[in-house]
Amino acid sequence: MTARIHPTAIVSSDAQIGHDVAIGPFAIVGERCVIGDGCIIAPRAMLERNVILGANVKIGSGSILGGDPQDLKFKDEYTTVEIGDDTTIREYSTINRGTTQSFKTTVGKGCFIMSYVHLAHDCHVGDGAILVNSVQLAGHVTVGDKAIIAGQSAAHQFVKIGQYSFVGGCSRISQDVPPYIKAVGNPIKLYGLNSVGLQRNNFPEEVVRELKRAYRLFFRSELNVTQAKERAATELTPFPEVLELLRFLEGSDRGVGM
Repeated sequence: MTARIHPTAIVSSDAQIGHDVAIGPFAIVGERCVIGDGCIIAPRAMLERNVILGANVKIGSGSILGGDPQDLKFKDEYTTVEIGDDTTIREYSTINRGTTQSFKTTVGKGCFIMSYVHLAHDCHVGDGAILVNSVQLAGHVTVGDKAIIAGQSAAHQFVKIGQYSFVGGCSRISQDVPPYIKAVGNPIKLYGLNSVGLQRNNFPEEVVRELKRAYRLFFRSELNVTQAKERAATELTPFPEVLELLRFLEGSDRGVGM
């Protein structure tokens, strides 16, 4: 099926438009944009330039993707915004292109980006993540698969938010949030395992049990990080999820909230 482009929309001559695409009234698709099959671009949405959409992506009214990064070092290098298949971006969200740090800003497959969310340059959001209304991510923030960030939370640049974690609303995320864990507050603090999220995603009971033990070792004991690592190596079953938690803690540059 051919694309359905409203006569008031403006589409660059070099844009690549897939099959069964709908582009609404007064929408703008700029230069070097690629729109995958089945995408819907709502009225007054703008793909400024260098935006690559996978299949079946929905862009809400008033959203702007592909704007210049808000970085004084940026010198108009070729960088992109890339959105994975089946992701929904709701009204008035903004996603800026990357800088030469990674050359792109990315959102994975099957994500739900709600209204008024901002993703700054070089943010990388994993598959299945949910960013609730008015979440604001500074540059170079990484969000893992299936993480949820509740409304009006803001993340400092270079923060990492681990997979299957949950961040409560109105949080100031100035430190890393480990995978599989709940966090909330200003400043952010950890509040145990994201048990509801793990249950919804069918994590086995034995894995959840070992993650709870790991959480207690690192965050609710008198051990320092080195001592906790030594105990974890001998006492915890090395499930992939446990190893991912340990890898994340070892690689954290900003530290984690306690």
